[in-house]
Amino acid sequence: MNLTRLESLIGQESIEKIKKTKVLVLGLGGVGGYVVESLVRSGIENITLVDGDTIKPSNINRQIIVTSKNMNKYKTREWKKRIKLINKNAIVNIINVHITLDNIECLFGKELDYVVDACDSTLVKVKLIKECASRGIKIISSMGTANKLDPTQIKITTLDKTDTDPLAKKVRKEFSKDKELMKKVVVVTSTEKPVNNTMLGSTAYVPATAGLFITSHIIKDITES
Repeated sequence: MNLTRLESLIGQESIEKIKKTKVLVLGLGGVGGYVVESLVRSGIENITLVDGDTIKPSNINRQIIVTSKNMNKYKTREWKKRIKLINKNAIVNIINVHITLDNIECLFGKELDYVVDACDSTLVKVKLIKECASRGIKIISSMGTANKLDPTQIKITTLDKTDTDPLAKKVRKEFSKDKELMKKVVVVTSTEKPVNNTMLGSTAYVPATAGLFITSHIIKDITES
């Protein structure tokens, strides 16, 4: 894979660090999909994709893997094909299941440097954060992007500093007895007040922006370490 444009910015040593980094992405929706796309195009060559969902018509407005021709196919398998078209040397592991509290251990069968949490379940997010903390794995967790319209209000912060984010509020509540860990958990969140809507509406660009922020954080962390 040709990374000369990126190498001109960060140097060959950083490119080699990126190539050796192992990342797991949990959730391949609007946020997670853009994380995968931008990580792979940034040189990540060892990636694990976790999602048990198939592609649905409602995904097409915000999920980069989705087209009118791959409906009802598994997201993990479609992503593996796409990644191989971008970088034939990439090692792509897929875990094609819905992650719950009962099976979350299956995520840790291989060595990992980073975990990206882009799932929807509050309880799974909390458990994943705790597991990564105990195992010494870096994690960045996506909070809510539904019912948001302004991508300029996306930011990287820590869980304890989140505000106006209903999902983050639920996660913070679960850490009420572990405030020190909450201060260490890196998250992507929006400071925008959610649109009052009867369903979880979503744009093409707010989840995408959150995903790109996550990749930016990971690549910066790799190259500065």
